[in-house]
Amino acid sequence: MKGLTSRERLERCYYHQELDRPGVYVRRGWPKDDATYDRLIKLIDGKTDLKFHWSLNAPSGVRTETRTEPVSEDWQRQTTVMHTPGGDLESTRLISLKGQPGLGESYFIKDEGDVEKWLSLPMPSVEGDCSSFFRAREAAGDRGIMDVAIGANPGGTVVRLCGSETFAILSVTRRDLVHEMLERRTQILEARLKYMLSRGVGPFFGMSGEEYIAPPLHGPRDFDEFNVAYDRRLTDLVHEAGGRVHVHCHGSLRRLLELFVKLGVDVLHPVEPPPLCDCPVADAKKVFAGKVTIEGNIQIADMYEAPVEEIERQTRALIKDAFYDRRGLIVCPTASPYIRGAGEQCYANFECMVETVLAAT
Repeated sequence: MKGLTSRERLERCYYHQELDRPGVYVRRGWPKDDATYDRLIKLIDGKTDLKFHWSLNAPSGVRTETRTEPVSEDWQRQTTVMHTPGGDLESTRLISLKGQPGLGESYFIKDEGDVEKWLSLPMPSVEGDCSSFFRAREAAGDRGIMDVAIGANPGGTVVRLCGSETFAILSVTRRDLVHEMLERRTQILEARLKYMLSRGVGPFFGMSGEEYIAPPLHGPRDFDEFNVAYDRRLTDLVHEAGGRVHVHCHGSLRRLLELFVKLGVDVLHPVEPPPLCDCPVADAKKVFAGKVTIEGNIQIADMYEAPVEEIERQTRALIKDAFYDRRGLIVCPTASPYIRGAGEQCYANFECMVETVLAAT
């Protein structure tokens, strides 16, 4: 097979077709305004297969107010009030003043009464200008594909409204209310998807949030009932239009492999092996071959801490275990480069991963 462009390669990855080599991709979440990553960004832009991200700027139908207050020299507290016809809901989050990830502190939904308040919200209208998608796709050319955001999936949205503890309690005591919330979110996403698809946006879509209802926090039954049953309505819409769906889901996924197929996933990131999770890539490949492309799965910590020889070994092993049929693999770290000030520290390992994939023919 002749050398493919990055766009052609990723298209063939999403459609489970034969490849010239594995895809290689790096998620673009590195720290902002951090010059230590300049060389790595140049490497990624110049040598990897790119995805250009686009989302519909549609109204949420939710009115909120936010205020902040100091907590310490490292943190400030952000309080958000959501106004609903049934009454106000409030959440708090700690925001780092040193460029670190934020921390959820309290959540909008704390009890059954808060669920009723959230359900009282009117359904948002579906509108928005899609013309920027086509301009971005033209600008991307052969360097990659356009990844269209579906949004946080129904299950992930509900868990983030509740927090993991309250959601777990409701999943036992008021499963009916959980389903009411999931149904509302699904209807919103269905309307947005139909709006985009009717205007020619696509064919590649991305969704996340499934990991909030996955092992070790929840078992296969909850994953099937709260993720698969609702997400499948969304993936069916995409597939009926000839499109493909990427899902980002961390966790111990070994018992869920067949459920991801049932959900309608076409590309799954990151499929993590032991010791952090429980799914050796060879096991996933046996289930996913010809159905789901694996995007992963070099642990991001190893990109900063492991010797370069270890990254080469892991990359070669990943290709051996998941690319023997010459399809269905995009080599990728498990997360974006993220440590502020450490871009040079991880550069050699990213370069090794990329060059090892480029040499795989």
